[in-house]
Amino acid sequence: MATEKKHKLKVIPLGGLGEIGKNMTVIEYGSNIVVIDCGMSFPDDEMLGIDIVIPDITYLIKNKDKIKGILLTHGHEDHIGNIPYLLKKINVPIYGTRLTLGLVQNKILEHKIEDASLNVVEAGQTINLGCFKVKFIRGNHSIPDAVGFAIDTPIGMVVHTGDFKIDFTPIDDDVMDLGTYAELGRKGVLLAMSDSTNVERQGFSASERTVGDKFVESFKNCESRILVATFASNIHRVQQVINAAVAYGRKVAVSGKSMINNIDVAQELGYLDIPDGTLINVNDLKKYKDNEIVLITTGSQGEPMSALTRIANSDHKKIQIKQGDLVIISASAIPGNEKTVSRVINMLYEKGAIVYYDALTQVHVSGHARRDELKLMLSLLKPKFFIPVHGEYRHLVQHARLAEEMGIPADHTVIGKNGDVIELTSKSISKNNTVTSGNILVDGLGVGDVGNIVLRDRKLLAENGLIIIVLSTEKGTGKVLAGPEIVSRGFIYVRENIDLIEESKMVVRKALAKCADTKVKEWNNIKMIIKDALSSFIYEKIRRNPMILPIIIEVDPEDITGSIEEFEKFADFSDYDEE
Repeated sequence: MATEKKHKLKVIPLGGLGEIGKNMTVIEYGSNIVVIDCGMSFPDDEMLGIDIVIPDITYLIKNKDKIKGILLTHGHEDHIGNIPYLLKKINVPIYGTRLTLGLVQNKILEHKIEDASLNVVEAGQTINLGCFKVKFIRGNHSIPDAVGFAIDTPIGMVVHTGDFKIDFTPIDDDVMDLGTYAELGRKGVLLAMSDSTNVERQGFSASERTVGDKFVESFKNCESRILVATFASNIHRVQQVINAAVAYGRKVAVSGKSMINNIDVAQELGYLDIPDGTLINVNDLKKYKDNEIVLITTGSQGEPMSALTRIANSDHKKIQIKQGDLVIISASAIPGNEKTVSRVINMLYEKGAIVYYDALTQVHVSGHARRDELKLMLSLLKPKFFIPVHGEYRHLVQHARLAEEMGIPADHTVIGKNGDVIELTSKSISKNNTVTSGNILVDGLGVGDVGNIVLRDRKLLAENGLIIIVLSTEKGTGKVLAGPEIVSRGFIYVRENIDLIEESKMVVRKALAKCADTKVKEWNNIKMIIKDALSSFIYEKIRRNPMILPIIIEVDPEDITGSIEEFEKFADFSDYDEE
């Protein structure tokens, strides 16, 4: 240990700073690394066709022999969603509470990973990982079994709160362990890292039970079907829907793969209490009257393929909105999802549904601490140094200012960015370097094979469409044998713009003639000259910038049987202009 004390403690966020989601933080001392969380985020509007976004783990791959384990705070996707992708690169032990690992197990099975090391740890338990001693501390959040960590390092105590709120009446009656946080504060905390999501909101977060009261009120006099959309991992919310359904004699059906999977896991592990006979299959909905049915579904964020969005679009095979249906969207829109959520709400209204959502009535409460709860946490911990985590940059700045109000000097707080190497001694904290970080894009089964250039091309195609120029040339001479033909996709309707197409062909012919005059024979150069000439012409003509893709087929005349005229007819691409 004497040798280890020569090292500085490093805190390296690989995700979760300056953003909501993709949470991942490295704690490193000498030859020891533990990683807190391993999450993903959803793509923004610019990431066309992307399914999810995960952190770049290049640094962990380079230092895989140092990693003692991954510590999970809770089972939300932004904290566990990257685990299957990481395990395919590096196989390291994972530590979490029972429900968290139950949800992780589902992912591992789906990805067909067979040798994962999942280790269940109860709140209040301490484990040894290399030079670190890690205590799991019970918390409250919008999912059961959430924890924070007290990590005893060779130079002092590091506390990570995880996502938390202070709820004195939680659904499972497991109140957050504020006593342990207070005891840590009395003994001395070197560094605190705390959830910043709700720092802009005054006061205390409402208890989860207030949503249950609203469900009871909504169910009481409702004679129509009830559809409740919420996060699949919000097990407490699901329990309250079931409680209200049972109270008013309704059966409960579930739609959405992730919702079905999570309810199965939570019920199997004892985190959901569902009376026998309450759950029914979606296929059996027609056997019951409208006032005997509740449907729990995914889609609270307006995800295109989610059950609620498909229902709103009339694309769901088994469920259609009826006039008077009550739809409760029991979630707030994640930043960036506001438009998609609004679109779903509008479609539901158009089909005659009654819609309750966060802006109208309290059918959702946050799982994140507001300002007064954050103040309470800082007052309990009394940390020497502070790093605000889990939030967009403005949240981190506001939390840093709040810490200063609570007596933590401004130069003892670091507002980090993903990839920063934040180094600590017992007397100092500073940013001293950076490591590789950023977004890895997952598109179908492809991980990281879509980058900025591909996204740029997708954006250009989406905004301006595509023109393909196809022509055949004689090998050796460069003489045009057939074409040019022009194929358009997403640019113009060719049959209604014959004049523009013919003028475009003339521009291509002139560009080819220019190449012949200047003795340009290199294919790439010819393609670039064609592309530049046609691009300038189209922009001047109609002020658009389609993607232009020249295709030149080089043909040896000796290989052609029949006349050139027959070959030209064979090589005519005009029939492929439109679907």
